[in-house]
Amino acid sequence: MTRPILARIEPAAFRHNYLLARQHAGGARALAVVKANAYGHGLLRCAEAVRDVADGFALLEIGEAMRLREAGFTQPIVLLEGFFAEDDLRMASMHGISAALHNDEQLRMLELADIDSPLNVLIKLNSGMQRLGFIPSRLPEVLARVRACGSKVGQISVMTHFACADGEGIDDQLARFNAAAVPSGLPRSVCNSAALLRYPQAHYDWVRPGIMLYGGSPMPALQSATEIGLRPVMTLASRIIGVQTLQPGDRVGYSATFTADRPMRVGTVACGYADGYPRHADTGTPILVNGQRTRTLGRVSMDMLACDLTGLDAGLGSSVTLWGEGMPADDVATAAGTVSYELFCALAQRVPVIEG
Repeated sequence: MTRPILARIEPAAFRHNYLLARQHAGGARALAVVKANAYGHGLLRCAEAVRDVADGFALLEIGEAMRLREAGFTQPIVLLEGFFAEDDLRMASMHGISAALHNDEQLRMLELADIDSPLNVLIKLNSGMQRLGFIPSRLPEVLARVRACGSKVGQISVMTHFACADGEGIDDQLARFNAAAVPSGLPRSVCNSAALLRYPQAHYDWVRPGIMLYGGSPMPALQSATEIGLRPVMTLASRIIGVQTLQPGDRVGYSATFTADRPMRVGTVACGYADGYPRHADTGTPILVNGQRTRTLGRVSMDMLACDLTGLDAGLGSSVTLWGEGMPADDVATAAGTVSYELFCALAQRVPVIEG
């Protein structure tokens, strides 16, 4: 018998979410962001789900981009952090993989590169995120140098990334970006999932949906995934493997961080931080047992966690949903002080993955 934990991935849900993103995008084309092994869901599994409808893909590593090309994907593919070495640049140009260009080292590398096929370039501007990109006032200079590369460069676009699209908004960043980008006449890409849903005036030529493709809300404090119409792609499921009866004063787990204040039934779930469940998830994090919403108790350990079975129709062998169908990942993430992105990406290799 294998340990009763598994992750179920629903490619059909990924496809549904992508089509919903494209519907919101209006006339803009949508790059499906599949970086980090498709946020832990499986790169090829997710890409295959939208092979016939995807406008393009965005990711980070040339190796992942090559996996898509070798699997027969012909759509545009964008390296969101660009190239890190001349070999990456050469491979990208050879296989029609576009690259962000965000610093002077990359620009010099492009100028000196010996490549036969033109590289499509997205000049990235730092409009306020303070992470990657040229300051907007440098766009004319950078653009002139890129164009001076002649036949080494194909299509040129300009992009930026928003810091607060899920909260206070994009107005300041968008104004800085557009002041530089609009006079250039270049195609523009600015919208992540939150901006795609909240700011249709900024859809422009390409949008870059990420977390919404996997069924997570990009703005859980404002709108739930269900309200947006998204479907969970990953469900992390397990079972109750032990049941204890507690009396008032009994304590639970490492460091005894939870103390019973009444008679209780406590279930032990075969899932811990070695499976990817957040160790920092404290008592009260929601969990689903036999379809009934309850809470975790005490500290998450490496292979197990405790949950409250008091008053539930549940016991040894009962089904448990850690997140996914019936238990929104956003609810778990919010209670644990994190985001659904981290839950998905942290799924451990030891957890079996099935489709269905």
